[in-house]
Amino acid sequence: MADKAYITPNVLKWARESARMTEETAAAKVSVAVEKLKEWESGTTQPTIRQAQTLAKAYKRPFALFFLPEVPRDFQPLQDFRKSGSKNLTTSSIFIIREVQQKQAWISDVYSENQEDKLAFVGRFSIKDNPQIVAKDILDTLKINPASYKTENPIKEWIDAAETNGIFVSRTSFIHSRLKLDSEELQGFAIADPRAPFIFVNSEDWNAPQLFTLVHELAHIWIAKTGISNEVEPDIKHKDKFHPVELFCNEVAANALMPEEIVLSFDSTSFQNSKHVFKAAKQLGVSSFALLVRAFKLNIISTPTYQKLKKQADIDYEEYLKREAEKKANQKDKDKPGGPNYFLLQLNRNSRLFTQTVLDAFRGGFIEPTLASNLLNVQVNKFPKLESQLLR
Repeated sequence: MADKAYITPNVLKWARESARMTEETAAAKVSVAVEKLKEWESGTTQPTIRQAQTLAKAYKRPFALFFLPEVPRDFQPLQDFRKSGSKNLTTSSIFIIREVQQKQAWISDVYSENQEDKLAFVGRFSIKDNPQIVAKDILDTLKINPASYKTENPIKEWIDAAETNGIFVSRTSFIHSRLKLDSEELQGFAIADPRAPFIFVNSEDWNAPQLFTLVHELAHIWIAKTGISNEVEPDIKHKDKFHPVELFCNEVAANALMPEEIVLSFDSTSFQNSKHVFKAAKQLGVSSFALLVRAFKLNIISTPTYQKLKKQADIDYEEYLKREAEKKANQKDKDKPGGPNYFLLQLNRNSRLFTQTVLDAFRGGFIEPTLASNLLNVQVNKFPKLESQLLR
């Protein structure tokens, strides 16, 4: 007979609930009836050690946690700045938030112990300041000029600049192959720590919305407002549904990505039709929709022109999505044997700066192999493959 795991029932139940997992889903993970899971959570019977280990893995909790006498103190939920009526956060969102919180807590502790200087830009401004001034300070601090990106991939330039200045940037669209992140539920979040600020961007969307999310979250850092966001490119209407912090951070992002002087310098033909709008937007790394909203607010285009171009842009966007879906399907067929590079995906998910910091600590003998592996989601013997992605 298999050995029983004499876990603490209320801790087992808390672990499931904090993972936002239903009894049915959890029971299916260990191939038992829901009634059996309820027995374990009430203490009537106990799972086997193997069953408890499987649940620990499913809930993304250390196995040893189930044996604590009381429910442990967990990471505090991040403030929810999402618009009213947003979807409830599900398991995938909870897991990525917790994962980033764990990484951020570790690096923050390390920096505090080493008495690293606090970053002057964290909390330099507040929501009462002028978004244009905040945007300029972000551009000046990161040394970015939206009028002259060096590549056709502005988001990479922004991430590199942010991490050069000590801001960790994590990007992914999944927890694992069967647990994807929903961009309607969670587009990004920021942890505005004075020494180790961390930003997460959901990479489910294409690059332009991701870039807007990234800069929106940078604004959160500049006003020291930790929290989660969704739909960070709101329409001109329904502003009442958005939190004031989100509206402010959107204004900052719009001013940083599409500075007034640059948008005003566009040729008059830039807003002649949706194709020209797309071309102008691409130069700045933003969506056509974001540029149209910006142009409308700057009185470059009238309400009828905005509405007409937006309708065209929506049609173009739907066609773009179809083309992208076909491209992905074709790419999937080509990549079938191996799929996307696992180590590159983990590098982006961990943040390049965080990966380098952990690897340096590991190579220097400052942290144990198990901790390094847990922080990076990669086995120690695979570290060279992960490190090779840093050099590309």
